[in-house]
Amino acid sequence: MPVFGDAKAEHDYQRLMTTPPTPQPRGRFAQLVHDKLIDPLHRSKHPPEYTARGVLFGVLIALTPTVGVQMPIVFGIWLVIRRVRPSWDFSLAVALAWTWVTNVFTAPPLYYLYIVSGRILLGHWDDLQGYGVFTKRLAQTMPVDAGSLETAWLYLVNLFEIFGVSMFVGCLPWMVLGTWAAYLWSLGVLTRIHHARERRAAAARNDGSR
Repeated sequence: MPVFGDAKAEHDYQRLMTTPPTPQPRGRFAQLVHDKLIDPLHRSKHPPEYTARGVLFGVLIALTPTVGVQMPIVFGIWLVIRRVRPSWDFSLAVALAWTWVTNVFTAPPLYYLYIVSGRILLGHWDDLQGYGVFTKRLAQTMPVDAGSLETAWLYLVNLFEIFGVSMFVGCLPWMVLGTWAAYLWSLGVLTRIHHARERRAAAARNDGSR
């Protein structure tokens, strides 16, 4: 985990991502998704809207073809919003966690969806390729050193050179739909969690007053 320059934000992220999750019987992949995405929501002590905005911005950047630089982008957005529009402030820790939506496993099918959507939107119906051809061409753009920002930048440049504007145009409708759906869903989940905490606190106060 890189140092983001804000001690409190980094502490929140480390706390959310390292606190042992509650063991539950589920498959390995389901457990991984739960640990990476769901547990941070349960651990958050902030108001539902604040945390849900973290999901919104995390998914917003996750659904862009920018694997390798998504976390720095989210951190930059967080810094700008805190200075320019404090009322839109969001949980940086949760936003960083939700950039995991796009990873080495989900990126290829998502990117293929983007390029197909983009070519359809641009009217290039005769230029659609199969998924196998796409993944071979995509592998040629993958950076050798995924930990280097310079290499990640070269990766983005290669994506643009190989696939053109189709991929970047095609991601736009999915960004809008995915981000809005993620915000509404997370807000509902977080509101239920918040109300459950309030009920438990009220019950504890009532028990203590007896």
